[in-house]
Amino acid sequence: MKKPSPSARSLAHLNRRDWGRLALGLALAPWSLSARQALGSPADAQRPLRWQNDPFALGVASGQPRADSVVLWTRLLVQDADSALNTQPVAVVCEVFADEALRQRVGQWATMTSAQRGMSVHVEAKGLKPARPYWYRFTCGLATSPVGRTRTTPAAQDKVASLRLALASCQHFEQGVFTAHREIAQQDLDLVLFVGDYIYESSNPRYLVRAHQGGVPQTLDEYRARHAQYKGDADLRASHAAHPWVMTWDDHEVVNDYANDRDQKFTDPQVFLRRRAAAYQAYFEHMPVRVGPDAANPANMRIHDRMAWGQLADIWTLDNRQYRSHHACPDPLKGGGRVVMGCNELADAQRSLLGMDQERWLTQGLNASQAAWKVVAQGTQMSSTGLATPMGRSAFTDGWDGYPLARERFLQNIVDAKLQDVLVLGGDVHMNVAANLRVQPNDDKSPIVASELVTTSITSRGMGETLAAQIRSNNPDIAHLRADERGFTLLQITPEGVQSAFKTTANPVQQASAFGIQAHFAVQRGVAGVVKA
Repeated sequence: MKKPSPSARSLAHLNRRDWGRLALGLALAPWSLSARQALGSPADAQRPLRWQNDPFALGVASGQPRADSVVLWTRLLVQDADSALNTQPVAVVCEVFADEALRQRVGQWATMTSAQRGMSVHVEAKGLKPARPYWYRFTCGLATSPVGRTRTTPAAQDKVASLRLALASCQHFEQGVFTAHREIAQQDLDLVLFVGDYIYESSNPRYLVRAHQGGVPQTLDEYRARHAQYKGDADLRASHAAHPWVMTWDDHEVVNDYANDRDQKFTDPQVFLRRRAAAYQAYFEHMPVRVGPDAANPANMRIHDRMAWGQLADIWTLDNRQYRSHHACPDPLKGGGRVVMGCNELADAQRSLLGMDQERWLTQGLNASQAAWKVVAQGTQMSSTGLATPMGRSAFTDGWDGYPLARERFLQNIVDAKLQDVLVLGGDVHMNVAANLRVQPNDDKSPIVASELVTTSITSRGMGETLAAQIRSNNPDIAHLRADERGFTLLQITPEGVQSAFKTTANPVQQASAFGIQAHFAVQRGVAGVVKA
């Protein structure tokens, strides 16, 4: 018989009063991390749980690193043989080590989880040293998780030689296999920057490679099941275990093209917000993020954030969905984004893609930043993709073209504040894009003020070449646009510049898919705009 782990034995000193306090705290503050000081019942300590199935089948992950801390995540998968555990809180211990051999333990945290929080575990491991790797694992009873590797950021005052990251987005489970994540797991990276569409709520039988389980999710349990199916992919688990992730979301984590409290069916807002609350809760339960849904209003959850990488870079991750104005000139029969011409609502200065509060937060942060590079990571493409038509220039209302004055405010502030070295990163559009950003798009009299790199999708299918060619010919600010391949983007940021490589495959439906480099682009320090390298 396997002996109880040291972590399990260490819980024995707790008394029933400690257990009661923890259970009460869990009930009153289900999304609080403060309960991690609590530790288990005497009975659990004396009789460690014997799992019939691996409770760590969904893997481990880390995220939102700081110079002295990182969020460590797992979620216990309680399968049929262990279903009785859903009726009680369960103790989980997280250990952090300074070495890959797991001999130098630097911290141990214990927490409780329960079915109320989807058996998810979030540990904010504090007291770590800056700019170094750590290894971590979880134990629950006699079960031990895989080992994950993470790292902390450099201290704010540190001079840093480089930041190496993978930019990724849009991983429709049904439309391919996650070989791109296998590639990401094998890269020497500081972090993964994921900018939305982690799951898809929808299906498309035209591109069915492997099937979603269940229908379109509406409830908390259905969103939990969808996330669990995605986490069941071994390549995705490997990518999480290999690197810390910094994340934001787009629309498919809830439903396609939602805008604030409106979905494509114009569902009553109060009804839709209940669905949004379920989706946000399930998202939190499956991601290495610090803050969950607002306890007072669970349909709200802050995802936008700022992270410093020493003096080299400040990185903002934005929320393009939760606070945005509704789509301009909607179809009265079907909501969401669409292509419009002659839409007067586009000229409304009160409309915002980010919401005015988030706009102000971003502007203030950018203007105060002393970092060499200001990196703005958000869900979609900022450069224009409109086409010239007899009725005027077209605009797709779900992207930045649907919020042109909000885009103009962002770019004009770069001019007014005399900011340099602003790099915008995006996803969503299922194509690789390198573009120059001007206050007035595609107007060579308007100077280039920032640079943009957009990554293609992990698996989600892209547009045809005919439309892609039309977008390129109508938008001279775009230096590169290809929608025919899937993959991710590698970026290396140094004090001298940014080097990017679009890593792609033409065949995302086979595990043996080979990845190459579609194109290289660079941004030189002090010179706005992208250059083919």
